[in-house]
Amino acid sequence: MKILEIKNLCKEYGKGETKVEALKDVSFDVEQGEFVAIVGPSGSGKSTLLHILGGVDTPTSGEVIISGTDIGKLNENNLAIFRRRQIGLIYQFYNLIPILNVEENMTLPILLDGKKPDKKLLKSLVEKLGLNDRLKHLPNQLSGGQQQRVSIGRALINHPALLLADEPTGNLDSKNSKEIISLLRKFNRENNQTVIIITHDERIALSADRVITIEDGQITKDEARNR
Repeated sequence: MKILEIKNLCKEYGKGETKVEALKDVSFDVEQGEFVAIVGPSGSGKSTLLHILGGVDTPTSGEVIISGTDIGKLNENNLAIFRRRQIGLIYQFYNLIPILNVEENMTLPILLDGKKPDKKLLKSLVEKLGLNDRLKHLPNQLSGGQQQRVSIGRALINHPALLLADEPTGNLDSKNSKEIISLLRKFNRENNQTVIIITHDERIALSADRVITIEDGQITKDEARNR
């Protein structure tokens, strides 16, 4: 089943002589449960693509359809709700709220939705992330690897259709990087969670089901790998 459909996506910045084409007619689909790595040199357009997929940036033209919903047709309020419920975002620098503890950071998307966290789900997620003894800690009391685990937990708390990660190991040492890759793979395989990662990390690319290469705003290679 297609969880994501990208149709003729273009993104331009500036006008006239200063115009930059960050994305040029990009099209591809992603099936539910795929683990996709998007790679390419700096300035290739891969981060722009991820931000558009996450609904935090808008394309100049083209369509982004997630679970049958064309997110470009949603108004600002409905897009915010859809993004909170259907898209999990993981950033290189964690983006945790410094005054909230681990449990509060992880459950924030649910609380913003006016709902109560599912304690059983939260407990299961915390155990898988190895954060049992850190629930009341603030972000500045955690290591980089632990902060990224909290970020992953927050992204997964609503069972999103799509998990998007922008250089999730870029700020971590090799040991923590390996653990984060292993965790993302675990959730992908055990929960059939669709994962798309922007990365320079060759280990992530090698562990992906599929590697999409972007250069100068265009897809130059789309390779399937064995699961």
